[in-house]
Amino acid sequence: MTSQPLTRSASPAWSQGLLTGLERLEEWSAADRLASVVRRAVRAVPLGRGRDVLHGLPLGHPLHPLLVQVPLGAWLSAAVLDCMPGRRGEQQVLIGVGLAAAAPAAVAGWADWAELPPEQARVGLVHAAANLAGVSFYAASLTARLRGRQLRGRLLAAAGLASVGIGGALGGHLAYRQAAGANHAEAVPHLVPQGWIRIGAVADFPVGRPVRVVVAGVEVLVVRQTGGEIHGLAGRCSHMAGPLFEGEIEDGCVRCPWHGSVFRLSDGWNVRGPATAPQPSFECRTVDGQVEARLRRRHPQE
Repeated sequence: MTSQPLTRSASPAWSQGLLTGLERLEEWSAADRLASVVRRAVRAVPLGRGRDVLHGLPLGHPLHPLLVQVPLGAWLSAAVLDCMPGRRGEQQVLIGVGLAAAAPAAVAGWADWAELPPEQARVGLVHAAANLAGVSFYAASLTARLRGRQLRGRLLAAAGLASVGIGGALGGHLAYRQAAGANHAEAVPHLVPQGWIRIGAVADFPVGRPVRVVVAGVEVLVVRQTGGEIHGLAGRCSHMAGPLFEGEIEDGCVRCPWHGSVFRLSDGWNVRGPATAPQPSFECRTVDGQVEARLRRRHPQE
């Protein structure tokens, strides 16, 4: 029995070409100036706490992927009906529903995009452009259908579905290849062993100052408060792995220096976005002048 040499890729040439193209898109620094202008505009919109809702903080995960299901489902259903003879009115309703639902999905998407690093923001711009093209095609399709130009409407809808398909593929690249919107602290409970671990002497933790320690290879933020209570959180922000040990400590919380997410020191709960997942939290205690920490289980009864 023979096998392929390990140096020969099992992936088809088109797949390698596609991935190479996406990597070049990530490195497309010419888009950074436009991204900077758009980012400032998005952040300048006075949304208040509504911005946290758009990020998906109440859900514990991004809202945008949930909202896009409605327009995509409506438009795909319209495409199926377009393949069936004698159908007209239903497609118009579905396309209209998709157009109406695309607006809140886009708003949530822009809110998330404004907090992405450059490599992800570049892909996000093309993702948004493809979706905008799709919306434009569908708006033109609906207009043509209402004027009785059914064939033109179907062709425009096909172009719209192709555009949003490209946009969806880029969105998948953002979410699964670049980890945009993913919980960047999810691995912590799987890496830190159970039980108490000594992390240093009490004197190593000045009151009110964030201190970085490493527990089982995991960076941990440790803060000793005025009353002597000591708190520990996973040191890398769940949003984009920002260094929390470089953040500001205020009112019993830490603010991430990268994108401003705020977490409670006592339990890691995220009180402000863009982070949608809480930080893994560590219980701390003092034994003979030494500080010990162990990962806090969120559901001790399990």
